[in-house]
Amino acid sequence: MHEAAEPSPLSAIAEQVKRRVFAVQDYSLLCFRAMSNIFSTPRYLTETLDQMDVIGVGSLPIVMLTGFFIGAVMVLQTSSQFERFGQTALTGDVVAIALVRELGPSISALLVAGRNSSGIASEIGSMVVTEQVDAMRAMGTDPIRKLVTPRVVASTLMLPLLTAVADFIGLVGGFIVSNFELRLNPVQYWTRAVDALAFGDLMQGLAKPLIFGFILSTVGCYQGLRVRGGTQGVGRATTEAVVVASVLILVVNFFLTRFLLWIFR
Repeated sequence: MHEAAEPSPLSAIAEQVKRRVFAVQDYSLLCFRAMSNIFSTPRYLTETLDQMDVIGVGSLPIVMLTGFFIGAVMVLQTSSQFERFGQTALTGDVVAIALVRELGPSISALLVAGRNSSGIASEIGSMVVTEQVDAMRAMGTDPIRKLVTPRVVASTLMLPLLTAVADFIGLVGGFIVSNFELRLNPVQYWTRAVDALAFGDLMQGLAKPLIFGFILSTVGCYQGLRVRGGTQGVGRATTEAVVVASVLILVVNFFLTRFLLWIFR
């Protein structure tokens, strides 16, 4: 018997590229179907509300805690430079712009991705392994309509609200530290923080979470639906969901920031 020839490096690379292209194709199709289901019946409102509670209310404590200390750390890091030039009044401006434009949306999205993308992938992956998804199809229920669309809608709606809460709590954290460290007047801090924000800043701070929420939910659902290999496959899908969602959020953030700065310059 002749031994099978080992694949050449070029063919192995071509195979990997082919798999990635197919994965992108499947992910794009999943996103399209999840969005198109919003405009047709049946709609699973109960499942959507349940996911809004899990994603929104469940993530609120960690988002608030993180937002508070991000604002506080920003003041600690910048206070020495402000004191050197006698411009401590700029503290409110810097904290407000940095939180609303960038840190609030990005950190909130990464936290929710770590908490919920993994949870979505684990939950749906367990349903795939135990053949519950196959049972849905056998009963004539579309798994994407029942499992994916409610999670996509819930995360897309709740992440902007979580980001707004994180921004406000971050401003509160910055105010507390600036009041004790810099002896900054509260009225001056809040007045400059509010006046520093333009319409474009607010639009950037609210547009990014919409995209990030869509990304983290669809990635989690995609990884969960493609689970293979039993419980070990569920573990791999959970890890890949967090990694892929986090990387995608950071990559998309760059291009989205460039686009929004071009619009609101």
